[in-house]
Amino acid sequence: SLSVAALIAGTLVLGACNQRSPTTSPSTGSAQPSATDRIANKASDATNKVADKAGEVTNKVAAAADDMATTTKVKTALLAEPGLKSLEISVDTKDGTVTLSGKVDSADQRDRAKQIAQSTGGVKGVVDNLTVKS
Repeated sequence: SLSVAALIAGTLVLGACNQRSPTTSPSTGSAQPSATDRIANKASDATNKVADKAGEVTNKVAAAADDMATTTKVKTALLAEPGLKSLEISVDTKDGTVTLSGKVDSADQRDRAKQIAQSTGGVKGVVDNLTVKS
C-alpha cells in the first residue's frame, strides 16, 4: 500500500543520514550526490511508482463499481416493467455497454427490454443478444 511505501522510503532516508560520503569526486573534482541524496531519490521513485499503481487500481475498481451500478439500474428497470419476464433476462455491463441475453416471449418484449436498457442512466450502448422463444 501507499503508506507502506512511504514508511520504507522514510526508513531508507533516515538510515542513510549517518552515512558519510564525499560530495566531490576525488578524480574529477566534480560534485557528486551524497549517499543520502541517492537513497532519497530512489525512495522517491519507488513511492511514485507505488502511487501510480495505486491510482491504476483505484480507477479499475471505480470502473467496475460503475458497471455494477449500471447493471443494477437496468435490472431494476426491467423488473419494474409489467408483462416482461425480466427474470429470464441476463444483464451484464462492461465499460458502460450493457449486454442483454436470455429468452423473451416476443419481438416486442425484446425491443422493450432493449429500449429500457438504452434509456437507463449510465448506459453508453446496448448489445442485444436476446432470443425470442419459438
